[in-house]
Amino acid sequence: MPTAKKKWVAKVKTDSTHPPEGLFTKDASTIARTLASKKVSPKGPGSGMRMLNYFINRAGRGLSAKRRAQLEKAKTLLAKKIKQQGAKKNSNT
Repeated sequence: MPTAKKKWVAKVKTDSTHPPEGLFTKDASTIARTLASKKVSPKGPGSGMRMLNYFINRAGRGLSAKRRAQLEKAKTLLAKKIKQQGAKKNSNT
């Protein structure tokens, strides 16, 4: 029996992005800055926040309290960047 060829439902214009290896072992400001970049998050820093949340949820049980605090700080910094970008968009319109 031949298998049906899978079709994309929507047109995909970008490759799936992934954070650089070892990013989540760095300090909070480096994590936030990298995840907010267009290279890692071409759809904006919101997708970077999803990557960070996914990592925290998946690795959360194995993280030390110090590492978890560093990642939570990165979330706070990234949220500020998202808010700043939203304010810039609103002021330009």
